[in-house]
Amino acid sequence: MRLEGTLPHMLAAPAPNPTLASFYPLTWWLVLLKVVVVFVFLLLTTMFMIWAERRVIGRMQNRPGPNRAGPFGLLQPIADALKLPLKEDIIPRTADKLIFVVAPILSAAPAFVAFSIIPVGPVVSIFHHRTPLQLADLPVAVLLVLAMSSIGVYGIVLAGWASGSPYSLLGTLRSAAQVISYEIAMGLAFVAVFLDAGSLSTTGIVTAQIHGWYVWVLAPSFIIYLVTMVGETNRLPFDLPEGEGELVAGYHTEYSSMKFAMFYLAEYVNMITVSALATTLFLGGWRAPWPLSLWSGANAGWWPVLWFLIKLFIFLFCYIWLRGTLPRVRYDQLMAIGWKFLIPVSIVWILLVATVRAWRLDSHSTAPYVVFGLVIVLILALITMWDSAAQQRAARFAAAEEADIAEAGTTDPATGFPVPPLDLPHYHGVGIDTPTSSREVTGA
Repeated sequence: MRLEGTLPHMLAAPAPNPTLASFYPLTWWLVLLKVVVVFVFLLLTTMFMIWAERRVIGRMQNRPGPNRAGPFGLLQPIADALKLPLKEDIIPRTADKLIFVVAPILSAAPAFVAFSIIPVGPVVSIFHHRTPLQLADLPVAVLLVLAMSSIGVYGIVLAGWASGSPYSLLGTLRSAAQVISYEIAMGLAFVAVFLDAGSLSTTGIVTAQIHGWYVWVLAPSFIIYLVTMVGETNRLPFDLPEGEGELVAGYHTEYSSMKFAMFYLAEYVNMITVSALATTLFLGGWRAPWPLSLWSGANAGWWPVLWFLIKLFIFLFCYIWLRGTLPRVRYDQLMAIGWKFLIPVSIVWILLVATVRAWRLDSHSTAPYVVFGLVIVLILALITMWDSAAQQRAARFAAAEEADIAEAGTTDPATGFPVPPLDLPHYHGVGIDTPTSSREVTGA
């Protein structure tokens, strides 16, 4: 009796680890099926995220959130999806119509393409065909995500430029500067993973984490990536391109109907993609966490899909948590975090990882790990000193401002705070002296 392809065999038998060779025997209908599944999964996850974000933040802010359309408001995303196409599609007179229409497509399409290299599970049997639960893989698969992110920002830049609005143009400039700043740090966070795994393929990186996840071995890279993934997706506290207070809505101010919906969709799909990439690079991908990994069937069959989804939705919940907790940072703070902190720390960390990697391969001893720990302590000490120096500079600046105000004015006896002088020498430049006492005011 053949057990291959039956459910007990699929759940219990250990599946071979996928390799690049696993993608060579292409079956057109199987590839098409994977494309449809990935597309539907991203759409359904986006709808769920919109509902979950409004419900969770509503609970955080002591308000109900959507609760009228369906049980617990579950049908609210469907109502929103039906409402957006029915709105009037307005194109400004001053807009470049062709680019104005193409920009939302250019923003949304790369977001879907980037998810194609994410491994969701091992090799399984689908209709008696052995295939990895991944749409595609490349020898440089992770670089595809960076490439799609760079192309996606063109949609934002062209949208703001083609709108003919100063608010949209300012949002475009902010988005371009932000993506460039944080994409550099994100790429540097990837380098440490490439050095340790010896591969740029997502399949190879997941295979390299059989004996330990990179979230522990490469913790600084993981923390840097967490910050950059928020900056790359323009989410709070880094949503400066969409600052409502000063830019109305940023680069999509002039958009409505389905064109606006595509920008909205691109934002959430990018959130899903970078969260899935964080799971792949640092949390072992589809591999089961300990102690579930002690079970021989935990990483076989369809069970890994469950572990992957749990890790993915933990990251997505953190996105919601940040939005409901942190305020928007200033733009100078945004740039300072990227250029003055993330990039220098990433470069030092890469040099350290490369040194330890070469030393370990050459000597096969435990000495590199001791040096590794000492250098981490040194980096933390340097960060602490840098932060202390920044605080001292801020304190000196505040003291200098108080001194300037004190020289120009007096001190309020009730509060002790300096106040500017009230006896102005001229009134509207006419040359009339300002009265300095009640006797002069009354003419007494």
